[in-house]
Amino acid sequence: MQTLLNQLVYFGYFQSLFLLCIYLFSPKNRKNINGYVAFLVLVLMIGLSGRVLYISDIFGKNFRLIAFSEFATLLFGSTIYLFTKSSLLNKRFSYQDLLHYIPGFFYIIFVVFIFMLPTDEVIGSRVKSGELFRTITIFIGIGLLFNITYWVMSLQLFLSFRKGLRNELSYTVKTQFFFNFLIAIGICLLCWVIVYFISIFGFEMIERTARETIWLSIALIILFIAYYGMISPDLFKIIPVGIQKKYTQSKLSKSDLDHLQTKLDQLMVEKKPYLNRKLLKAELADMLGVSSPEIARLLNENIGMNFFEYINYHRIKEFVELTKTDKAKNFTFFGLAQEAGFNSKTTFNKSFKKLMGTSPKEYFTSQQ
Repeated sequence: MQTLLNQLVYFGYFQSLFLLCIYLFSPKNRKNINGYVAFLVLVLMIGLSGRVLYISDIFGKNFRLIAFSEFATLLFGSTIYLFTKSSLLNKRFSYQDLLHYIPGFFYIIFVVFIFMLPTDEVIGSRVKSGELFRTITIFIGIGLLFNITYWVMSLQLFLSFRKGLRNELSYTVKTQFFFNFLIAIGICLLCWVIVYFISIFGFEMIERTARETIWLSIALIILFIAYYGMISPDLFKIIPVGIQKKYTQSKLSKSDLDHLQTKLDQLMVEKKPYLNRKLLKAELADMLGVSSPEIARLLNENIGMNFFEYINYHRIKEFVELTKTDKAKNFTFFGLAQEAGFNSKTTFNKSFKKLMGTSPKEYFTSQQ
């Protein structure tokens, strides 16, 4: 087991070194790697350096090299959060972001003064008295609490963002990869919590081995994300540019909304904007000559739907009409749904069932 862990340490170290070299010396690929991920890879490489030196026995089995790897502990959670924020909201780096790293900076100072600078005699006496174990337990607990807090913030930000997309987009976007990334980190943290409490009840060796395994798992996940961010940057660019545009708040009266609804109904019949599979709320607002909050208010107050529901309502109507034409003979249900503006079979089936109360197949079987 230890041999496998050592091999993973070497793999992670050289992989992080490889990615950093690409980031530093390849301007083209540098644009594809999120800056926060690059920073986290740097921190991981520093931490893995301590473990590589320790297991290679170059400077002997000096425990201070293991303590060196703890520098990444409190920099990890905050960087995951800032990475999530920058990817979802297209937020660029600001000096305020450095505030998230202040606890990590003080954590590193404590590690240096408590674990690295004291002499072997001082460390030995702390081991015998149990002081060192208590200190390590407190440090790990702080690190876990800090990282879990930032992970929860990252997950909340993602879920809020994904929910908000339904008010801006008429189609579904692929967010599963990003969600899986957060869940994988969450599972690692959960396992870490479990082994942490195992160590408190006296199974210190189990905790030590398990914590090293979990730490390596997190490191490999980060390296995996960095690699895919480089070769497939679109995986993390989920937000369409049009969503980021800001508008003033709506000041339309009730009669203005009624007039706007008539205009919108006419637009949907004559120009059929819902046939655009990537239609944005901002684009429909521009067609009407109003702002995004104004059309959102119109849909919510006068029609009782959000943008996603409203556009797919018209797509379902278009789909039903298409089934009555000769074109239906040459298309499957989803083929017709695509002609009506849908870009996802799942979204089509859910929208159809919500509007018609049954699946497309059952509906048309009953119509025969």
